[in-house]
Amino acid sequence: MVAETVERAGGVAAASGTPWGRVGAAARRARTALLWFVGIRLAGAACVAAWAWRTGRHPRSLLGGSWDSQWYLSIARHGYGMAAPDGRWPDVPGADLAFFPLFPWLVRGVGAVLPVHPLTAGLIVAWGAALLAAWGIFAVGEHLHGRRAGTLLVVLWAVLPHAVVESLAYTEALLTALSAWALYAALSGRFLWAGALAALAGLARPSALAIVAAVQAAVAVRAWRQWRQWRRGARRSAPRGRAPDGHVPGRRLCAAALLAPVGWLGYVLWVGRRTGRGPLGYFAVQARWGSRFDFGRDALRAVRRLVLLGAPPAYLMALAVVAVALLLYVLLAADRPPAAVLGYVTVLLVLALGGTGYFASKPRFLLPAFPLLLPAALALARARRRTTAVITGGLAALSLGYGPYLLTLAAMPL
Repeated sequence: MVAETVERAGGVAAASGTPWGRVGAAARRARTALLWFVGIRLAGAACVAAWAWRTGRHPRSLLGGSWDSQWYLSIARHGYGMAAPDGRWPDVPGADLAFFPLFPWLVRGVGAVLPVHPLTAGLIVAWGAALLAAWGIFAVGEHLHGRRAGTLLVVLWAVLPHAVVESLAYTEALLTALSAWALYAALSGRFLWAGALAALAGLARPSALAIVAAVQAAVAVRAWRQWRQWRRGARRSAPRGRAPDGHVPGRRLCAAALLAPVGWLGYVLWVGRRTGRGPLGYFAVQARWGSRFDFGRDALRAVRRLVLLGAPPAYLMALAVVAVALLLYVLLAADRPPAAVLGYVTVLLVLALGGTGYFASKPRFLLPAFPLLLPAALALARARRRTTAVITGGLAALSLGYGPYLLTLAAMPL
């Protein structure tokens, strides 16, 4: 039975008396955004497929078996501890422990249910995660600024220069999906859901620390507000001369804060036990890949080399994306978003730019930082429709052309 329609901040959110009814209403509100997303990404996949056939490669192998995808598929098929797939570097024992397990688990689950090749199973998981990510991005954008801004936020995420990664058997779309819905749950006061989704995200990628921090920031803000509200009420009702008793945050808030880091901590501690190196074992595995946290010194050296010595187009594009991301971060912070949103993008930026090596991969690491696009989405929402169409069309052309180049011509790992 459908209940009354409920007005929400920034847009109209239809709520029903059953969970499935609420999901259906949310899907109807997001329909336009999801149709745009599917259309853009299908066009991107078609461009990749056309170029793959032109260069003598199979589109499925290109989309489902490029670079890190082979590591994830190897884990899905054989578990951890196998040799590097196809002799990839680093071919040392335990190198695959750098890859978190949720994506391989899902690929294995799809393969157990459907009679498909592991490459196809990986693409099913990745494309399904990308669609859920687009829906979650819309939900966050609509909650904060209304339906039009939410739709444009999804469109901008779909036409990023590195948006081809959203069509690959990679984990960025999966992390984005879980993070977006965890953010939405935190923003709408569903803290247990937020904690559970953050815990699940912690099994997807190491950068899931960002959504863990975001959920805990939202919990801290809500607990502080509750405490202040209670303190004001207690002062009014307390006898003169007596201070109110201490206030304990709600059990759901405490549970959400404790639940959020469980997935990330669980995997990191498991790797430490498996390697015999204790709690720091995972970071030793990352060091084998040349990945350490140096507060951005290596990134600054890379920028200096790019400016003084030049570099292939892929590196210059990465530099441009990083520069725009920093500018958007300043604009987002100036708009004073909720603590969960600002905390999420802050931690993602710090992790992406503060690590050593892989400068050309920084834009991929920043793909889950979709709230950075909020200032641009708001500007486009206020602009004339023709202006919006020209700008998004130009970005789409760049994205659709750059994707095949990145996968087939750029001699650099994604």
